[in-house]
Amino acid sequence: MKLGIIGFTQSGKTTLFNALTSGNAPTTASAGRIEVHTAVVEVPDPRVDKLSAMFKPKKTIFAKVTYADIAGLDSGVARSGISGQLLNQLSQMDGLIHVVRCFEDGNVPHPSGSVDPARDITAMDSELLLNDLIAVERKLERLVEERKKGGTDKVLNERQTALFTRLHAILSTEKPLRGVEVSTEEEKFLSGFGLLTRKPLLELLNLREGQTVPEVQTDSPQVSLQGKLEMEIAQLPPDDAPVFMSEYGITELSLNRMISISYDLLNQQSFFTVGEDEVRAWTTKRKATAVQAAGEIHTDLAHGFVRAEVIACQDLIELGGMTEAKAKGKLRLEGKEYLVRDGDIVHIRSSL
Repeated sequence: MKLGIIGFTQSGKTTLFNALTSGNAPTTASAGRIEVHTAVVEVPDPRVDKLSAMFKPKKTIFAKVTYADIAGLDSGVARSGISGQLLNQLSQMDGLIHVVRCFEDGNVPHPSGSVDPARDITAMDSELLLNDLIAVERKLERLVEERKKGGTDKVLNERQTALFTRLHAILSTEKPLRGVEVSTEEEKFLSGFGLLTRKPLLELLNLREGQTVPEVQTDSPQVSLQGKLEMEIAQLPPDDAPVFMSEYGITELSLNRMISISYDLLNQQSFFTVGEDEVRAWTTKRKATAVQAAGEIHTDLAHGFVRAEVIACQDLIELGGMTEAKAKGKLRLEGKEYLVRDGDIVHIRSSL
């Protein structure tokens, strides 16, 4: 699961990146350079801790999420087209977090001359939308050229033309492509095409210490946090952080909140595998089937799938062990079409 942190200059993107990852990436930008700071963060999950205490495995592995602080996207960039290097970085992300500046700071002037979160949200939406519109128009032009030259699959060309014409019509009404339904075949056409408004997007309102959350209307999910303060807490020694948090009335760091929100944004959930060798958390789509979950562990398990032994994590923890769970009938066998639930413990029976 990879999330790209984007935002205009001086919005506090890298400050938020450091807060989320307990990092020390420099918060001053290098002029003329596209910089990407990346960090892999373990997903805090008390269920994993409890399962590890129960099984005492050789290894305990938490699920992971990757955050990338992507610099280089400024107002007006889409008019000339987002650079290939930057677009490549954005296209690799599963979702985007737009950091919106809400704080006043005389030492850090806003590039537009004033702080206006609603304006910046509209501007970023327009940049992403315009990038997609340009990309779709270019694709339609190439499809026309292919038809003129001949020698291409006419049926395939017609299907792609119909798809991109439909997307162009939506973008032309200044609506993003998020939520637009496409068929399995159309999804293959779009794979790797880099349409940014198809990606789930979260608006993150970056506040100064003690600032009231402004009312900002947006169609995207929204969360607020005090970026600079949370970065300072995240960079403290572990023993000092609780005292500092208590002083400022912070009950939970942004890392935990943002990971939970990130899971919701990308429609993800966790399931577990347990044993004496390893207790591990895995990530899969919500409503994933048992065979799809098996594929997250290893493709061979999906290909040779026979059955899945399933028990809810909470049931196992409450009953105290697998023997007790079996005695109470909580461990059950499920087939390929079983929809895995968040917190399921899954053991795959495979013929391979």
